[in-house]
Amino acid sequence: MTGAQYPVSLVAWPGAVRIIRSAWPPIDLFEDIADPADWPLLISAEQKTNPRLMETIGNLDLVPLARRVGGAGASYLMSPFTHVSPERPSRFSDGGFGVLYAAKAFETALFETIHHHARFMARTAEPPGWTSQFREIVLDVEAALHDLRARDRAADPLLDPGSYARSQDLARRLRREGSDGLVYPSVRHVEGECVALFYPDGGSRPVQGRHLDYHWNGEQVDLVREAGSGTVLRVVEAR
Repeated sequence: MTGAQYPVSLVAWPGAVRIIRSAWPPIDLFEDIADPADWPLLISAEQKTNPRLMETIGNLDLVPLARRVGGAGASYLMSPFTHVSPERPSRFSDGGFGVLYAAKAFETALFETIHHHARFMARTAEPPGWTSQFREIVLDVEAALHDLRARDRAADPLLDPGSYARSQDLARRLRREGSDGLVYPSVRHVEGECVALFYPDGGSRPVQGRHLDYHWNGEQVDLVREAGSGTVLRVVEAR
């Protein structure tokens, strides 16, 4: 299984969408105007007064210097790569390296995050109610990515909705071969498309969009509320 088996497509999505938990605040270092090449020196200096700094920044060594990005909104691009853990695997990572996931459309990003939040809530004993706050990040995606969109979503093990074993293995191999990531059909939203970026510079111009609240009814996420306007959206089966 090598990258040569998969076509590479230039993906250019202005206004792609990523939805993240609101618990993660922006990281000052990444938002600073300093050149990313100077970050190690700034970290060394600031650690003298803030020994817990690295808990906020994460492992910067996981991102090659040439692929780091800085400036306004850069936290949303860098954080998925500096905060990784084997306890948080995903479709295209076993937790040993970071991946930035984004969808071409808001609805797709919504269904993707609803699925994972519902799985988390099902493992808790929390009663029904408005549970967690999320924020919408709107960004531009431009990268040459290995393309899985022509594959059979219903039968291909790379797109198995319940197992990530084959897709993680593919991602490890592609990344070692120098891939910038993948574009693939969403398995949570029919006709939806997603990207899995292996480096932060595949995205640009991230800005914060809506704040969202998810409602858990004891079995599933059934409502989404736009915190700013108060608009409540009912979640129906993805089609």
